[in-house]
Amino acid sequence: MTLTPYRETLALRGIPSLLIVATLARIPITAGTVVLTLHVTQDLHLGYGAAGLVGAAFTIGGSLGAPVLGRITDRKGLRPVLVLTTAAEVTFWTAAQSLPYWALLVAALIGGFLTLPAFSVARQSIAALAPESHRLPAFALDSITTELSFMAGPALGVLISTTAGARVAMFTVGAGILASGIGLYLLNPPIRGEDEAPISAGERVPRSAWLRPRLIAVLATSSAATLVLSGTDVAVVAVLQHSGEVEWTGAVLAMWAAYSLLGGFAYGTVKRGLSPLLLLAPMALLTIPVGLGGSHWWLLGFLLLPAGALCAPTITATADAVSRLTPAAARGEAMGWHNSSLTVGVALGAPLAGMVMDATSPAWGFAAVGGVGLAVALLVLPAELRRRGAEPEEAAEGVPARTGEGVWDRGEAGPAVEFPRQDDTPVPTR
Repeated sequence: MTLTPYRETLALRGIPSLLIVATLARIPITAGTVVLTLHVTQDLHLGYGAAGLVGAAFTIGGSLGAPVLGRITDRKGLRPVLVLTTAAEVTFWTAAQSLPYWALLVAALIGGFLTLPAFSVARQSIAALAPESHRLPAFALDSITTELSFMAGPALGVLISTTAGARVAMFTVGAGILASGIGLYLLNPPIRGEDEAPISAGERVPRSAWLRPRLIAVLATSSAATLVLSGTDVAVVAVLQHSGEVEWTGAVLAMWAAYSLLGGFAYGTVKRGLSPLLLLAPMALLTIPVGLGGSHWWLLGFLLLPAGALCAPTITATADAVSRLTPAAARGEAMGWHNSSLTVGVALGAPLAGMVMDATSPAWGFAAVGGVGLAVALLVLPAELRRRGAEPEEAAEGVPARTGEGVWDRGEAGPAVEFPRQDDTPVPTR
């Protein structure tokens, strides 16, 4: 394994600072859901069902808001969106501490809609900063740092809530988001490449020109991937609780996260990325037998290795595919749809696994989410086969077959939209 792709990517102007600021900005965001849950159960003295509704409202709001905020970013620039979302989030986390439950439920929906778009902005900026030849390792680094944020954020949220109280944790989340918004505002990462039309040019691309079956298939793949991940998360806890080894849950989940990090790091070194479908299908398939192989914590951790190693590569591949299938003028909205698809998968995976495990046994939770992931892979397979079938025809006609080689995807119909080639662009350094 060569580290050259990562060295060259980190030498790109703006990439290291973007990754650092985005990673720190994501930590308070990832802590938000668990802090809300603990606030409802500890401070409002309600059950986990009520807490789940608040979390669901926040998640639904975020899923609806991400594409809208991305579209505004495409048209007005990044800083107005950062000011709006930072102010809204600070207001929410400050006011939510004193709201009654039903008001909190409505506020969570609005607060989720106006969530600081740290995830999609980072991916949009990577697509603007990195030439085609370095996007894969750049997105791999983004996936790795996102994994680290999800490891740190909820843990810190639980720590503060259980030591200082959930209300203090809510104030801390609000303060963290304020600092994150200011940091992103000052950094102001570019959302258009140097060779792409600036926002001031007023370029508009109809949604029908890029939101086509191939991109929809990638978004479906993204949702299926995170559905498998969130369902696996819950199934691990259930299996270990059933076997009386719940104290090893943290160790098993840490092993699973380590597999994902290593897999994402390895994937970023390959010269040419794989289709997200070719990563989702084996990940889902290898998840199915995990719970059926044994309930001892060390065996469960071992069986998670193959599927776990494909987690980060699958998410990386979907982000890379979205960037290649979308023109710069619509990249923010497209990354918003990508973020929404990831969020929807997370929201569906846990309840799906939970319902199946309640009706059968904990081991079948893995089979349920893995089976759904595999079913989605089969559903989007026709779009992948059409793409592969079109490549020889395009090559024979002298048309670049892949996005990033002179065109952004022209879809199954409609004209190709040209932009300057980036593959041979010298890599700018500091």
